[in-house]
Amino acid sequence: MARPRKPLLSRDRIVATAGALVDREGLDAVSTRRLAAELGVSGPSLYNHFRTKDEILEAVADAVSARVDLSMFEEGDARDWRTALHDWAVSYRAALREHPHIVPVLARGPGRRPAGLRVADAVFGAMVRAGWPPAQATYIGALMRYFVTGSALSSFARGFVDDEAAYDPADYPHLGQAHLLAERREQVDEGAFETGLRALLDGLVLQYATVRGGRTEARGEGSAVRGDGSEARADGSAGAEA
Repeated sequence: MARPRKPLLSRDRIVATAGALVDREGLDAVSTRRLAAELGVSGPSLYNHFRTKDEILEAVADAVSARVDLSMFEEGDARDWRTALHDWAVSYRAALREHPHIVPVLARGPGRRPAGLRVADAVFGAMVRAGWPPAQATYIGALMRYFVTGSALSSFARGFVDDEAAYDPADYPHLGQAHLLAERREQVDEGAFETGLRALLDGLVLQYATVRGGRTEARGEGSAVRGDGSEARADGSAGAEA
């Protein structure tokens, strides 16, 4: 039997093509007609794999979620909960920055997306194992999603124009260097993210001390997430669940 001239249509191929289109042109560029043309197939053939355009976009978003590193939440990983949240947030933001146009879909939450649900499950489970009450673990997962997706939605530095005349000292006495922000976008945005992330995590450490009755280090260091629900400390002892 002769091989088909074009690759057979598959769910993965549709998602990859839709993702590339979103990356190039944004969400509004995606339509079943446009995707069919990109794939070299008839429009109705897409419906053998997806019922709607929204389902395709959900699958694209889930493919991005699948790229987020979750190893820090695995049982047996030596990182304490604060370090785990930090490393995960950095990985999460890196995935979103590579695909900024899909962030509005991801920001709606995981819904029924398998990879997105695995992320939520990993964060929640790790926080509960570290000793956070379930309600607080839920708040932490929500808080981290707000922070990371918000940081990926836009660039603070890009919001200023590269034109010194736009920031007349007579009108804006404190914005004399604002025209330089655009060319320093990477430095400004990365610095802002790390500053905010550290402040957020340090605040959680203070709350954790209260939750655990003061039985934690000042910065939450030395207490690793363990699979048995106890807290492994730097000196090798284990703290019982609250």
